[in-house]
Order: sequence, then structure tokens, then C-alpha cells
Amino acid sequence: MAEVLARVAFTGEIVAWRGPAPFLFLPVPADQADELRYAAREASYGWGCVPASARIGATAFTTALFPREETYFLPVKVAVQRAEGLGLGDRAEAEITILRP
Repeated sequence: MAEVLARVAFTGEIVAWRGPAPFLFLPVPADQADELRYAAREASYGWGCVPASARIGATAFTTALFPREETYFLPVKVAVQRAEGLGLGDRAEAEITILRP
């Protein structure tokens, strides 16, 4: 079983960012970003992106966190948006897990 480097749960507001598709993201609160930043030292595959498993509501998915504005942005994939009925400006609860590669 893979070692968990970090696990954070948080609630936030979905925002738009003209970065990689799907353009909707859930920013990690700044006070929880340090734990992810520490894990990223071992898990990042370049450009600061960090592979992660995530759950929003009942929907689990894999993705990569993007470093942005002193924190990380969790991409909210279109499939997750549809499954959970979420859109820009909605609040969502998320859990992120980063495993040792």
C-alpha cells in the first residue's frame, strides 16, 4: 500500500482561471497549503504540479494540483461538475490525498 504524504479536507468556492482546461478550480485555503507544499517536494513531477487523488462530494477522481497564488488549485473536472451539480461560484467540500510516488 502506498504511503500517504498528505491528506487535507477543506471547503471553498469554485473559481475560474484561464489555465489548463476545464478552467474551474477549487483553491486550497492558504493555511492548509503548507502541508501540500511539503508533500510536493517528493511527489511533484515538474512545473510544481502535484499528482493527487481527490473527492468532491461522492465523486472520487485523480488529477494534478496546480501551484497558484501561494496555494494550490484543485481542478474541478467537467465530469465532477456534472456529477455533483457544481459550477462557478458554488461552494464545495473536497478531500485531497497525495501519495508517495
